[in-house]
Parts: sequence; structure tokens; C-alpha cells
Amino acid sequence: NSSELGPSFLLAGAPGPAGARAWLPAALCAAYALAVLANGAVLLAVRAEPGLHAPMYLLLCLLAAIDLALASATVPRTLCLYWLGSRRIGFGACLTQMFAIHALSAAESTVLLAMAADRYVAVCHPLRHAAVLGGRAAAKVGLLALARGVLFFLPLPLLLLPLPFCGPRRLSHSFCLHQDVMNLACANTAPSVVYGLAAILLVMGLDAVLICLSYLLILRAVLRLPAWRERLKVFGTCVAHICAVLAFYVPLIGLSVVHRFGKDLAPLVHIVMGNVYILVPAVLNPIIYGVRTKQIQRTILSLI
Repeated sequence: NSSELGPSFLLAGAPGPAGARAWLPAALCAAYALAVLANGAVLLAVRAEPGLHAPMYLLLCLLAAIDLALASATVPRTLCLYWLGSRRIGFGACLTQMFAIHALSAAESTVLLAMAADRYVAVCHPLRHAAVLGGRAAAKVGLLALARGVLFFLPLPLLLLPLPFCGPRRLSHSFCLHQDVMNLACANTAPSVVYGLAAILLVMGLDAVLICLSYLLILRAVLRLPAWRERLKVFGTCVAHICAVLAFYVPLIGLSVVHRFGKDLAPLVHIVMGNVYILVPAVLNPIIYGVRTKQIQRTILSLI
């Protein structure tokens, strides 16, 4: 260990009887395969159909690409843990994986905020929609999302890099998260705690507030329509995005609650909640948009 860059950590495997250790990796593998197929199908459909080259669908492509990257940063290593028994992860690899998870999560939150802005302009200012969100708006959002994730969350591994780690160095998840790794340090972690909380509030917290504000404005505009049928039709264009927002923020809040108040919970709860946070958006987002968007359905069927 003295020749390595920092200490190594032990990832959490599935505790309990052999049955629990068998169904969890099988479920992870099936969910990951479904996420790759579904998100890949969305990417191919939008690329193949010129009619889908609109801001909403291009932003959906960004969301699918981020979900694929986030799942691929964690699930293959987790499957190696379960199937090959490779529990040990080096310090550098752990910090790299931790940074990738948090930066990609911030990028996904940024894209969801951009999609909320797209829905707000489409409902409240439809005549300005093409001018405001046309052209290369999706490319600019992608660059902004990537830059925002890197700038806000690159300091997290840098703050952990000089800290000493002692004790068993066992993580509570099957991958590396900032709070999980930070809790193993046997030194003052106050700067890391403060900066981590500030980064979460300034990125995910601020995005959640702005998304809620955009939907309050959308709801006000919808209620001004004269007929209920028109209200339902207009608000129906936002249902898929609302589901995508819930699929991202509900597991994020659940994982935060487990970290903060679930110290006495069974280890399996921490492992399952971590994997739910990674895989639920990647699995549900393409299915939600595929069910709600007939153009995507037709294009995927024609490609098949």
C-alpha cells in the first residue's frame, strides 16, 4: 500500500444470504442493459429523424447522454465487485469516480433546468420560442452543464486529497460518493463539509427552486386559458418533463436523507438507495419520453 497514491477503500458488497447477493447484481445488470438500450434508442431516433431536431428533443439527447455516462461510471465497476469479488478500489480511482458522479449529476440538473425553461417559453411565450431556444441553444446548454459540473465539483476530490484515512476504510456504497469517503477521514473535514453543502445548494438546490418557479408561471398561464380541454392539452406537454424531474430529485433527496438520518439502517438500504439514485433516471427518462412522444415511438419502430 505504501507504493500507491493514498489509501485504498473497500466497496460495500451485498450483505446477507446468498439469495440477496444473487438478485442484486442480476437486477443491476438488467437495469443497466435497459438503460443503455433505451437511451441509445432515443439518441439514434433523434439523430435519424430531422423532424426531431427541435430544442426539446436535443435537450433530451443531452439528458440521455448524461444518464449513460453516469450509469457507465458506476455500474460496470459494481458488477466487477459482485461477480469477480473485486472490493478494493484505489484512492485515485475512487476520487475520479466520485468526481464523475457529482459532476454528471450537476450536469443533469442543469439540463433539467434548461428543459423547464424550454417548457416555460413554449407555453408562456410561444411566438418567441424559436428565437429564444433555436439554433445552437442545446449545444450551449451542454457546454454550460459540463462546465458547471466541473467547476463546482472539482474542488471536492482536491479537498480530500491531502487528508489522512485510518480505520477499516469500508464504504457504505458499491461506488464512491463524497460524503461516504469524507466520513472515513481521521482529520478535520469541516472545509470539505462546508464546500460540499454549498455546492449542492448552489447547483441542485438552486435548480430545483428555479424549476418550481417556472412551473408556477406555467400553471398561472394554463389557468388563464378559457377551456379545460385546452388547459389539459397544454399542460400535458409538460408531464414528461415533470416525471423526469421527479425521477432525478426524489432519489437524490432519498439518498441524502439516508446519509443524514439512516446510520442505524441495514447496510442493504444504503446500497440499494445508492444504485436507485444512479439507475432510476437512466431507466425511466427514455421510457417516459418514449411513451409520451409518438414521433420518437414511430422513429424507433422504423429503425427496428
